[in-house]
Amino acid sequence: MRVAVLVSGSGTNLQALLDALGPAGPARVVRVISSRPDAGALERARDAGVPTTVLSDGRDAAELLTALRDADLAVLAGYLQRIPPAAVARFRQRLINIHPALLPAFGGPGMYGRRVHEAVLASGAPISGATVHYVDDEYDRGPIIAQWPVPVRAGDTPESLAARVLEVEHRLLPRVVLELARRGPPGGGPVRLFAAGSTFVAGGDIAIDFADGG
Repeated sequence: MRVAVLVSGSGTNLQALLDALGPAGPARVVRVISSRPDAGALERARDAGVPTTVLSDGRDAAELLTALRDADLAVLAGYLQRIPPAAVARFRQRLINIHPALLPAFGGPGMYGRRVHEAVLASGAPISGATVHYVDDEYDRGPIIAQWPVPVRAGDTPESLAARVLEVEHRLLPRVVLELARRGPPGGGPVRLFAAGSTFVAGGDIAIDFADGG
């Protein structure tokens, strides 16, 4: 599976994908597309020998589709531009995003980065987490593929909660991409995956074994 990764920032989730998707595996990163010329993710891509593209206008569907070219899957990893409807339509069920909360809560326009974690803490929610979902024409409303919860602890700040969620993102996103690659081209509708086993980080890894939700 040829994976294109869309970025706007430092690219830690991109790095997680680069580390997990080797050249001999079922999926590999073939292109990194940025909405910003100064995104740190571009340097990560160049260090890995992955071609990069910087968009002049992320709202231009034709430019984005040209950049995506023959990708089988497009992954939004900290990409802050809204995907144009024409690109969403072309990549239906082949365009996914990772969000630093348990959607549908704490999503929507303007909900990204620190704002998400501030909202979680202000709500008093006992858990947060990460969600991988399909991208559709509404912010953070596409069908959920997989989620992984993390506890909200007493005394958490937006920074401490963000760090805990980011650890989970770095493990969840590559596993979802590899699972989608294993299943092959999208067929009969969105895939929903559920974790089996522990719902907490154990050691340096997540105990996760996907079960198909049908």
